[in-house]
Amino acid sequence: MNSATNRPFEQLSGSVDAIHFRNEETGYTVLSVLPVAEVQGDKRRITVVGKCATVWIGEELTAEGRWIEDPRFGKQFKADTITCITPTSIEGIRRFLASGLIRGIGPILADAIVKRFGSDTIHILDTRPDRLREVPKVGRKKCDMIRKSWSEQRQSHETMIFLQAQGIGTGIAARIWRRYGADAIAIVKRNPYRLAEDVRGIGFLTADQIALRMGIAKDSELRAEAGLLHCLKRAADEQGFVYLRQSELFLAANEALDIPVEKLATALEADAERGVVTLEEDRVYLAEHFADEQMIVERLAKLIQTKPKFRPILADKAVAWAEEQMKISLASAQWKALLTALESKVSVITGGPGVGKTTIIKALASVYHARKLRLFLAAPTGRAAKRMSESTGFPATTLHRLLKYQPQTGKFLYSLENRFQGDVFIVDESSMLDATLTRQFLSALPDEAVLIFVGDTDQLPSVGAGNVLADIITSGVVPCSHLTTIFRQDASGMIVRNAHRVNRGEAFEVPPTGAVSDFYFTEAQDPQKIQDLLLRFMVERIPAKFHFDPLNDVQVLTPMRRGELGTDRLNALIQARLNPSGETLWRGNTPFRKGDRVMQIANNYDKDVFNGDIGLIQMVDSEARSLVVCFEGRFVEYQAEELEELVLAYATSIHKSQGSEYPVVIVLMHTQHFKLLRKNLIYTAITRGKKLVIVIGSSKALWIALHAEADSVRQTTLSIRLKNRLDVH
Repeated sequence: MNSATNRPFEQLSGSVDAIHFRNEETGYTVLSVLPVAEVQGDKRRITVVGKCATVWIGEELTAEGRWIEDPRFGKQFKADTITCITPTSIEGIRRFLASGLIRGIGPILADAIVKRFGSDTIHILDTRPDRLREVPKVGRKKCDMIRKSWSEQRQSHETMIFLQAQGIGTGIAARIWRRYGADAIAIVKRNPYRLAEDVRGIGFLTADQIALRMGIAKDSELRAEAGLLHCLKRAADEQGFVYLRQSELFLAANEALDIPVEKLATALEADAERGVVTLEEDRVYLAEHFADEQMIVERLAKLIQTKPKFRPILADKAVAWAEEQMKISLASAQWKALLTALESKVSVITGGPGVGKTTIIKALASVYHARKLRLFLAAPTGRAAKRMSESTGFPATTLHRLLKYQPQTGKFLYSLENRFQGDVFIVDESSMLDATLTRQFLSALPDEAVLIFVGDTDQLPSVGAGNVLADIITSGVVPCSHLTTIFRQDASGMIVRNAHRVNRGEAFEVPPTGAVSDFYFTEAQDPQKIQDLLLRFMVERIPAKFHFDPLNDVQVLTPMRRGELGTDRLNALIQARLNPSGETLWRGNTPFRKGDRVMQIANNYDKDVFNGDIGLIQMVDSEARSLVVCFEGRFVEYQAEELEELVLAYATSIHKSQGSEYPVVIVLMHTQHFKLLRKNLIYTAITRGKKLVIVIGSSKALWIALHAEADSVRQTTLSIRLKNRLDVH
């Protein structure tokens, strides 16, 4: 926007007359300002645009910047800095109070208060709010309401200005205020690193910048303690590690913080004394991750060692009955897997696509249902749960919803202290289980419950720390059925065949030219050409040839977020073709419109939506700064400041697609993704497609993925703990 004139840098003063637009995330604001007459020479209102921490109608404003001529809105004052202070003029105070900011004060009462106290009004509100009872029609109750609201607003105002001075944006500053309230300034001054632990959206790097700006020494123990936690969290978030060895931790922290190892060792002892890390031999855990592994072991041991409440099932007869009911003939491997699950207290069923895992889940559910047992089917994501329900005919839910988060307490309804009332629990897509969610789930299971994990260990591991399914299998403490025979291998089943080829390190099988298939590979080297092919396939060829709806049926998957072929760029391109106009609500540079496909990128227990949930925007109200998203039939409202939890999802990362299945998947694969190219990445991507998979990219990128060394094994101790606890030799 805007072409600047050659006018010099200027200063403008006045009072805020109206707030036309405000982005609470960035602080960008469009104001009408009534200039100070003696400075500006007239009383005409001026449009001021710029960023400010907080602003109220009636406040006195000083702005520094330049005049510009906006091609659409005309002459404006573009401010580099905006400073607001409480008004001092009688008229400014009246308008300030009448703005609706203070609960209990409207325009009529504002007139009465100013008439009574004049220019002393602000001083009275600050020091003697009880004197408001001198104003007609202000009783004790209203006086208390006004006093409380005034105190909150004054504290909020001071806090926002203080935080802005520390380089904190208004959206995050508002979150800090909501977290700490009136104590915010004191807490930030005392230990700004607490922000990284307590406030969503603030990581160590941001907190570190604030701390250094406030004069905390680079080699301070405070910084060293926080930096060690940061390195452990980064290892968990980026590599899925549950622990780091002390030497690894000190090396990472020394590189990140430039603090000598001697001081880091002292800081580690302090972190351990505070209980935020746990030391075991030469391993260092975040305390919660150590507790996760300990609890998983204890709960699995208890489940394995406790008999179920229901009488034993005659497994052979039950399997034969299931075959008859489902009108199928099970292969010997499926028979054995069913028998093992029916005869075991805890068991695992694993294998790739097309090997019959869903058939076994359906057979198990049918048997348990016929026995009138309390059966629960669950999965880590909403889409996985929906697919589980559709494929088995039995209701399924996400683990988060099964646990039932309680916003009032900030805890799950079901826990170690309040267990589920159930007999059998079957969890699909178990490769997605991280240590924390597994701990929460197992804690809530009754000791007598039967538990069956189903999953594919060749897929990408969980996004969170841990490698639970693989560790349970490796430990050997529970019976595990490995299914390998492919049953979905008809003439059009090239998706399944290619998934297994990738697992074996073999190149794609492609259909003959002109043949109809469910899998296609289009060679392309140039990123621009890949973008063009993607749009042509998605918008034109797939709807015309295969009759799929590009908005509802087609999902684009790519390894990365950044770059020409990253999700950010691709979403902008696809949105411009599929949904280019309409009422828009902006978050930063991202427009959200009715009809857009979006993804939730953080667990929000209050809204009952979770990381990876995908929905469609049903309504946008740009004036009210809100929108409504439909997630699988559930309507969820978002205010402007909550949009950081949403991203456009026409294209999404392969990692984020775990547990989901789509009618059509377009996978992009290029050498610029070389850091992430692995067999399990490509395998996960193509197994997301249910009816059609199109891969666009280079054969060289595929070769890199097939021949790259596997990612380093996740550093966990769950497997050895299970072996030791259950004495399996």
